Amino acid sequence: MSKERYIAAKQRWAEKQKAAGVRASEERSAQRLPPGQTLTEGFPVLDLGVRPDASPRAWTLALSGLVEAPEVLDWAAFGALPQVEDVSDFHCVTTWSRYDCRWGGVAFTTLYERVKPKPEARFVYFTGADGYSTNVPLERCLDDDVLVATHFNGLPLTAEHGAPARVIIPKLYAWKGAKFVNGIEFLAHDRLGFWEVRGYSNTADPWTEDRYA
Repeated sequence: MSKERYIAAKQRWAEKQKAAGVRASEERSAQRLPPGQTLTEGFPVLDLGVRPDASPRAWTLALSGLVEAPEVLDWAAFGALPQVEDVSDFHCVTTWSRYDCRWGGVAFTTLYERVKPKPEARFVYFTGADGYSTNVPLERCLDDDVLVATHFNGLPLTAEHGAPARVIIPKLYAWKGAKFVNGIEFLAHDRLGFWEVRGYSNTADPWTEDRYA
């Protein structure tokens, strides 16, 4: 199933690039704002209160676990990968949403293709340099709008928003996207992350208000 999801995501990426600004999305309600959310034009900052070194020179991203080709990418190697832009909505579990966020970075499907996960890989465990962690089923990561983002609205990420890189998974509540990301591990079995072990939902679906376990 993951292979089919990956192929479909790559096809949608190609369609998006051809459309040049036409937003394509699946699983979206006719009512764009999920239930229980309030629209904002701001971007509140929520994190663990730890701001690690945001210098790209100090950053690496470890791709590990059940993969054929584990790798540690430094900033130059990450920047040499195909770069994409995508526009999506952002939904925070604390009940605010922001429309039309323009993220730039590397598509998760590009990393998936690079490391070649083994057939038994079913989950992805993200870690951040601030000690944060979160878990997502691999199939959810293979949506065409999932990125490891380095830019927001055309500018490099700032420290408060997770510089130099953060994960964006628009169809889930935003705590599923780790700031300051430095590790992506592919697992056969689910491993709860920082908020999941503290009572947050494991599935994090904004459209069903799936906030807490």
